[in-house]
Amino acid sequence: MKNEVSSKERFIKAFCREKADRLPVTSHHVQDYFLKKYMNGISSTEFFKEMQMDLIEWCMPLRADENKGQYYNGLYLNSPDWKVMITDIPNSVYNTQRFDIITPKKTLTTVLQSNEYTTWVAEHLIKEKNDIDILAEYMPWPLYDIEAINKRYIELGNAGILRGHITTCNIYGQPGCWQDLACCYGIEKLIMETYDDPEWVHTALKVILDKKMIAVNSLNGAKYDILELGGGDASSTVISPKILREFVIPYDTQIIAKAHEYNQRIVYHTCGGMMPILEDIQSMNPDAMETLTPVGMGGDVILGEVKKRIGDKVCLIGGFDQGHGFTCDPEETRKMVRKAFQDAGENGGYILCPSDHFFDAKVECIKAFADEARKCNY
Repeated sequence: MKNEVSSKERFIKAFCREKADRLPVTSHHVQDYFLKKYMNGISSTEFFKEMQMDLIEWCMPLRADENKGQYYNGLYLNSPDWKVMITDIPNSVYNTQRFDIITPKKTLTTVLQSNEYTTWVAEHLIKEKNDIDILAEYMPWPLYDIEAINKRYIELGNAGILRGHITTCNIYGQPGCWQDLACCYGIEKLIMETYDDPEWVHTALKVILDKKMIAVNSLNGAKYDILELGGGDASSTVISPKILREFVIPYDTQIIAKAHEYNQRIVYHTCGGMMPILEDIQSMNPDAMETLTPVGMGGDVILGEVKKRIGDKVCLIGGFDQGHGFTCDPEETRKMVRKAFQDAGENGGYILCPSDHFFDAKVECIKAFADEARKCNY
């Protein structure tokens, strides 16, 4: 009889491109909308247990650098030169908040909106190019709370993996340098600036990189199992391979290299097109790549081809069409799981996962998804 393999061990084997007892099966974030509407409001951890999936627990405790006079005012980091004021704006459709950020030289503003599904930027933080100089001079940046991270790591034990992400810009952002700048400036405008004013784009990306490195350099001793970097605005359905190579790779590569110095694993998250840029993303040396979004979910991934091209160099996560596979007949779900295992499961190094978030889904399909994956033995 084989020794029982824990979920943590199963994940780690996949990250190392090795075979465990069976195919690891999990989900990215489990949305509150889905849990409330379809699961009677249970927690994400309870969801993984009920579905018998391999558990991912997200944990992002951060702390202010008190030596620099920083402090948290609710959810937002402040300092003597960066004060965040929040105003609720009446809106009949969306929850809307305006953020006024008071600095010694200028007050910056941004507006966020949200609904039951998600939150988005309605007014970008950077409106004039010299606003990046305000961020460079005054925007505080958090540090990882190593004590809190490691406490949760010990509590979790072998039940699953502890996952976080590279820290993001104040108020609203995403892990990658390019992605974070796009959240601050707007992706359409940012793409145009790569042609009209590439020098400014590089200057702005260097500001974002320098800020992120403050947090990355605080990771020493953190017991994360994996950290997320990247973002969908670096996918080939948004930008060209040329823009990726010039404006994304040089900056995110530095983050990955520095994180590796602190023994941190990195998963590069690209929700969108990936096929023209697979080797480019892999060249940054991440430990894993996701989301391997198939055509049915708006991407272009052919899972078997991805495995052949880079599967011997990096762990692959995702590739499952949740838009169809979580809404169809459960028997079809099972066939899709088997196909994914056939395409990418050989010799390990593959984690079955929906290609990013899902909102509306049949619970019976998710159960079939996890059950069939547990039967995919090595």
